[in-house]
Amino acid sequence: MTAEQAPPAAEPDGAPRIATLDILRGVAILGILFMNINDMGASFSDPDLRHMGWTIYDQVAWWAREILANGTARTMLQFLFGAGMVILTDRIATAAGRRIAFRRYYWRNIVLWLFGLAHIFIFLWPGDILHTYGIAALVAFWFRRLPPRWLITLGLIMATMQLFGASYFGIYRPYERRMEVAALTAKRDAGQKLTKAETETVGKYAKAKAEEARDEKKHDARVAAEDKARSSTSVNWVREQWRKAVQRLGVGELFSIWDSASMMLIGAALFKMGILQGLRSRAFYLKMMLAYYAVGLSLRAFGAWEQTRFLNANEYNWAFESYARIAATLGHIGLIHLLLGTAIGAKLFRPFIAAGRTALTLYVLQTIICLWILYPPFGFGLYGQTGWMTMMLISATIDLALLWAANAYLRHYRIAPVEWAWRSIVERRRLPFRKAG
Repeated sequence: MTAEQAPPAAEPDGAPRIATLDILRGVAILGILFMNINDMGASFSDPDLRHMGWTIYDQVAWWAREILANGTARTMLQFLFGAGMVILTDRIATAAGRRIAFRRYYWRNIVLWLFGLAHIFIFLWPGDILHTYGIAALVAFWFRRLPPRWLITLGLIMATMQLFGASYFGIYRPYERRMEVAALTAKRDAGQKLTKAETETVGKYAKAKAEEARDEKKHDARVAAEDKARSSTSVNWVREQWRKAVQRLGVGELFSIWDSASMMLIGAALFKMGILQGLRSRAFYLKMMLAYYAVGLSLRAFGAWEQTRFLNANEYNWAFESYARIAATLGHIGLIHLLLGTAIGAKLFRPFIAAGRTALTLYVLQTIICLWILYPPFGFGLYGQTGWMTMMLISATIDLALLWAANAYLRHYRIAPVEWAWRSIVERRRLPFRKAG
């Protein structure tokens, strides 16, 4: 399905829509619930997979989620943000000039950032992505006019820099210290006298290991405290959500912005090359799917296996996590465009156009359903009661309901509520809401 084959559609502000991008956006926004629900329905703090249940059914669900889905919905949304940046700024620059494009695009994303903060502190979702994307888009904006090869190169360099830091400090340096201390310990055990510097090295390592053990006990206490707070009273639930939100807005937020900006640059390149919107040949998408799945899914399978060893040590999948995520996402995009080239596939994905056009509202509705109805103590109180398989089934059920709702809604209205509020503020006027007639 190409833009020409799509049903005619435009935003209330007159902006044209590209159906294939809406389909990708719809798939991504519904897919992101599978990634978020475990932090909505269980501890945000505990990295132990078994904390949410580890029956054979839970293991099957987790493995499928980890290999096929983890991070790919987020990456696809980041790609689409990059594409949207090119579309919007080019259109505004053509009509009003580059300076106006700068002002309008910055204002648009500042408003999105504010919506993200509201999503965090009013709707109580610490894992919000809107505030991150709003700032990352301001960074990516300055590189939007680069040719595709430079956008991809810059995006990959940024991803590599982040991975290099994680690999060096998270894997190589700890390994180097362990080997050094093991050699010094063997030397001492053999009766050889250690120098003052060598003795200090061994002592510092022992002190660091003792500190790690204390931190692990503190971590277990934090997880227990979070579980208690989020399953007791409504006041404690709100306080814990706010506490976790403030914690996540620390230094780690800078890495999230960096990662998002790098993916937006790659997304801008993919749009300029006609890949995201489905303008390439079926042979191209077939090769793209096979090549990137071969790389991405293999790396992710290794990473999943490494995590399920449950060793208290740094894992090597850190070193290639971003590459695996990018490759798997590109494989998904190739598969979707292959399916869109068939009659059955086009019919199957057609409902996702509506999901893509109401993505912001659906994202907030996911939060409302999970954090205001299913899991909080003032709702059904299911926090900590659902394992991996149950959470995946809940996600699928919610997404099917939202997919139906999006299509039913757009039969009568021109724009979804959250999109309407955002774009009305951006345009500084009240946009039309209902369809004419």
